[in-house]
Amino acid sequence: MKIDRCSGSPNHKWYGLSLQAMVVMTRSDCTCSSSEIAGLLHSEATLLRRVLAKLAKENLLETREGREGGYRLKKPADEITLADVYCALQVGDPLCNGMIDTTGFHPFGQEMKAAFADITSEIDQQIVSVLERYTIADLAERTK
Repeated sequence: MKIDRCSGSPNHKWYGLSLQAMVVMTRSDCTCSSSEIAGLLHSEATLLRRVLAKLAKENLLETREGREGGYRLKKPADEITLADVYCALQVGDPLCNGMIDTTGFHPFGQEMKAAFADITSEIDQQIVSVLERYTIADLAERTK
């Protein structure tokens, strides 16, 4: 899995909520409603639905509508890496924008921006490399 730049989700909480929700789903034989998951996570169901919709769009989750509706993992938990979830939530905004936003448009600022870009790219590659070593099943096992 290759990422060219350091990028993150619209809200940094999305990643943590996604992983927790997916662990909850591993413990259920049927679909889990967003309100059920939100209750377990002490989170807002509306926010959680937005996050889960993104994961469904990226083919990590199945959705079922209606009275018995909800969410479930699209494939076994041991086949979904934390990197899969991280990459699914990417929207192109720099995670490391604190560094890049401080550079400015003057010549030195542009030199620093180029230097920061190399570093942020390496940071993102390392993040993905670490996350590829763990699965949703690993998280579920650690939180029994």
